[in-house]
Amino acid sequence: QDETGGFLAFIPLEYQVGMTRLRPRHTPAMDDLKMIATARLMLDNIKYIKSYWVMLGEATASIGLNFGANDLDGTIGKERIAHAALADSPAGRARERMAWSIREARRIPVERDALYNEIKVYEY
Repeated sequence: QDETGGFLAFIPLEYQVGMTRLRPRHTPAMDDLKMIATARLMLDNIKYIKSYWVMLGEATASIGLNFGANDLDGTIGKERIAHAALADSPAGRARERMAWSIREARRIPVERDALYNEIKVYEY
């Protein structure tokens, strides 16, 4: 990673029990936030750490921005993977709602493309 910078981001994903036969146990929000903080400390050569709102929920994902994450991921038109595993977050998210969550964490919203090139910086 230090030589090539091959990974753009790390996404600590919460296990989704869904319809499996495994014991249904979601990780507590604090464990998810600790994972984000640990990733920020240990993965110093990966610039972007995500607080993936689809799996963490809007509130926890927003708090994750204060635990070391610097990306909530996108607005996503209609997310299918996590919802196939019965995620209870919205299937999509409006740009305004995303910006509001980022501002709630006292951060400045930035729209980006898939390669993290800035498209637009929103006013605080």
